[in-house]
Amino acid sequence: MGAFQDAGVVVTGAGGGIGAALARRFASEGARVVVNDLDAERAKRVADEVGGIAVPGDASAIVEDARDALGGTVDVYCANAGVAFEGGAADGPLDETAWAASWDVNVMAHVRAAHALLPGWLERGSGRFVSTVSAAGLLTMIGAAPYAVTKHGALAFAEWLSLTYRHRGVKVHAICPQGVRTDMLAATGSAGDLVLQPTAIEPDTVADALLKGIEEDRFLILPHPEVAAYHQARAGDPDRWLSGMNRIQQQWEEAR
Repeated sequence: MGAFQDAGVVVTGAGGGIGAALARRFASEGARVVVNDLDAERAKRVADEVGGIAVPGDASAIVEDARDALGGTVDVYCANAGVAFEGGAADGPLDETAWAASWDVNVMAHVRAAHALLPGWLERGSGRFVSTVSAAGLLTMIGAAPYAVTKHGALAFAEWLSLTYRHRGVKVHAICPQGVRTDMLAATGSAGDLVLQPTAIEPDTVADALLKGIEEDRFLILPHPEVAAYHQARAGDPDRWLSGMNRIQQQWEEAR
């Protein structure tokens, strides 16, 4: 009997990477898993692998279908789908499309899912919301303003959910890894090569960290433990931290 025996679990963006690892991990713990991805074939492949149910489509609008697929109850919702765009404020024309997509997928999809799930969770006094944020939400990421800013937003929303509803039985967890060996990391280009690749971990390591964090009832899940020290340094001396990050920015510019 696993820790999540018969629990209804939804994982968005689960056609590969961290999402697929989460789906496998929850399934190994006995959960009934809905695998969501925009790519229907990828969703079905992972669902078949874990004995789950594929519910493809936009992560912002699948709660109702996922709940139906699980027989009416979602116990754990993993808001894992995300997008990452390079660019900033002065890199050619402002890419409004990239910013809009980043807000929609990285933040508003979480808000919409919580809006759909919370009434039922609050009525029964239990529910678990897992937000895949990234260390960029605690720190930042060079060369990728839309990603860094919206991941801060995702973390802020997860914090708000936790402080608002924890006394009513809703558990919230924010996963904040640095580099993870996924397609998204491969797409980060030279900035990812400099900052993330040297300490990149496997998606399964992220899934293991989440299950351990759930067992210990922790909000913040840090698959890279060193992120805690970076976060403390950022809070304790922002100017020193920004100067250090600027040096990394300069290294990146020189290497490009």
